[in-house]
Amino acid sequence: MNYNLLNNRIVRSVLLLILNITPLTTMTAVAQENVSQKGLDQSRLIKIDEMIQRQLAGQHIAGATALILKNGKVVYQKAFGYADVETGRTMKTDDIFRIASQSKALTSLGVMMLWEEGKFLLDDPLSKYVPAFKSPGVLLSYDAQKGTYTTRPASREISIRDLLRHTSGIAYPAVFSDPVMWRIYERAGVPSGIGTTKSTLKEKMELLAKMPLQHDPGVAFTYGLNIDLLGYLIEIWSGQPLDVFMENRIFRPLEMKDTYFHLPKEKHSRLVSLYERVQEENQLTGSLIKVKHPLYEGVDADFPRLQGTYLSGGAGLSSTTADMANFYMLYLNKGVFKGKRLIGTKTIGLMLRNQLGDQVKISAMPAQSENFQFGLGGFALETEKNDYLSALSIGSFGWGGAFNTHGWADPKEGLIALLFTQEYLSPYFSIGEEFQVAVYQAINQ
Repeated sequence: MNYNLLNNRIVRSVLLLILNITPLTTMTAVAQENVSQKGLDQSRLIKIDEMIQRQLAGQHIAGATALILKNGKVVYQKAFGYADVETGRTMKTDDIFRIASQSKALTSLGVMMLWEEGKFLLDDPLSKYVPAFKSPGVLLSYDAQKGTYTTRPASREISIRDLLRHTSGIAYPAVFSDPVMWRIYERAGVPSGIGTTKSTLKEKMELLAKMPLQHDPGVAFTYGLNIDLLGYLIEIWSGQPLDVFMENRIFRPLEMKDTYFHLPKEKHSRLVSLYERVQEENQLTGSLIKVKHPLYEGVDADFPRLQGTYLSGGAGLSSTTADMANFYMLYLNKGVFKGKRLIGTKTIGLMLRNQLGDQVKISAMPAQSENFQFGLGGFALETEKNDYLSALSIGSFGWGGAFNTHGWADPKEGLIALLFTQEYLSPYFSIGEEFQVAVYQAINQ
């Protein structure tokens, strides 16, 4: 990687100075008014501040926003540190973050809305709607020097359910992927979706159809481009571009006023800068540096400000903690937001039911446990099978994003919690779990 910033010793010195200043913290008036909400111990909420301050002091993050709702009321809303260190722009609670894979849950909601309308059945073959996927092949061998590979026929076709639960055998280029699949996809020009602006869903998904599968459909959970493909299906089923459909059916009804595939110019200044942890012998070891180089397969780090024609339902959105809290509220209210039903109660229940049976192998990150549970809504699930792993109540659900954004909802506690930071390839992704611990230790009944 080419870190231009590292060549300027003055800038590096200033960066260290700024990052070692006592981190800034702001708290909204609405949070202060509701902090004594029944069920949370106000005196113990300070542990959230302490945890985030430790992350700032250790230069694991440059800044963060955190938001907690209890029974529909804001009980904690704070911003910490800097949205941009170099300019000294302090973080605000309404700043906008690249949410990457948290996009998946939003797109999955759109898919299930169309399922309710009879546009498809969950176990329909994908080829019914995209014929290019009619005869999938599973990778057998790969010649790295020639870039060629051999395949065998898959045991069955990919279903829509496979796409929603990541059991299609479709992998990812650049992230969470088997190295061989990574090379095959990149060589063919299949993008990860994160920050992709050029081309269209139709063009790239038709190209994806020509790629081999990592395994037979249905046999393993393999994190991949499934939700970008579902975004393309939304366009087919609805007859609308994905961004138009999402705006009309999800963002506007849920009052998600700051959620976009491509930010409008008037909101560019609210985008949080992206940082990374770098190691350089004898100089700034472990320092945070603003990302100035391409991400993954050549993506500009400034991609939310760039206009483009590719709309990644799996990784392309930017949003705020407040917008995502509204999204989670729809699920806690079983499909209703501010008195208006957007999706059926039984559909919400199906989306939050585990879809990975015991026969499904957990083959790839970010699934980290053989007891990992996943539904049709783009969320990991807390069930009786894996409840021993955390303090989450059974029935809880949530997901994170590659740039270190985290969120979940706990129906039993009436709780929604979100923590957003912005780091590239962060070795401190566990901040999400630490935030979870800090939140649950404050629950007093």
